[in-house]
Amino acid sequence: MNQRISLSSTVINLSFMVCCALCLLPLLVVLSISLSDEQSIFQFGYHFIPRKFSFSAYEYILNGNSPLLQAYGVTILVTVAGTLLHLVISSMFAYSLSRNEVKYRNIVSFLVVFCLLFNGGIVPWYILLSKFLHLKDTLFVLFVPYLVSSVNVLIMRNFFKFTIPESIIESARIDGSGEFNTFLKLVIPLSTPVLATIGLFTAVFLWNDWFTAALFIENGKLYTLQFLLQSIMNNIAFLQGNALTARAAAAQPDETARMATCILAIGPIILAYPFLQKYFVKGLTLGAVKS
Repeated sequence: MNQRISLSSTVINLSFMVCCALCLLPLLVVLSISLSDEQSIFQFGYHFIPRKFSFSAYEYILNGNSPLLQAYGVTILVTVAGTLLHLVISSMFAYSLSRNEVKYRNIVSFLVVFCLLFNGGIVPWYILLSKFLHLKDTLFVLFVPYLVSSVNVLIMRNFFKFTIPESIIESARIDGSGEFNTFLKLVIPLSTPVLATIGLFTAVFLWNDWFTAALFIENGKLYTLQFLLQSIMNNIAFLQGNALTARAAAAQPDETARMATCILAIGPIILAYPFLQKYFVKGLTLGAVKS
């Protein structure tokens, strides 16, 4: 019996190792292309190990006229501030909805679900942010519209409601603890899994968001990393397709520069996964299975 269990465990582990390797192969190919010489790509195609190493793609992107380092700073600031504020506002909102003594919590929960299913569309959203809130071409427009998410609020509400023991909160109240003090010093430390999971999802979304900058940002100093890199890729494609500049653009990296932009974009955010991965399953299952 033990031999069967060990054999099945070995097969399962090997299967997962193969799946992980298959997931890493595309990333390795992208990294290899970004470190390859442009001409070797056209001559020999794609390889896991570059035929001829070259950093020309990264030099072209980093030494160009585009302020890449400034875009990195804007994106890091937006990601950090937006993620922290999202966790603070969404967790407080979700905790209030999880308490049975809060009046009209069912009506507010219905409104949250309604906003999850229906929205006004992109035109009213644009008019609200630009004409009424006057957030256009400001740093706040990159994260203020995403401070609350209906999905995240519902996940946190169910986590608080079905995971945090009611006896702990009642004991804190008997000891004279207020609601805010109970939430800050008791509920938040017990909610690390769901907070880490929602925080990582929010950070990845804010890091990869380019659409908001494309709609509302005109000042080049406020360009986000993703929007700036997309502009670089579009400029490369424009130079390659324009007959007047095709000869000058032929000497510039094209395919390798595209892959280099991908590496520069995913490099920092991918480092957060190993530290928060252990919270994924617990944070999502405990917060979303029950309703």
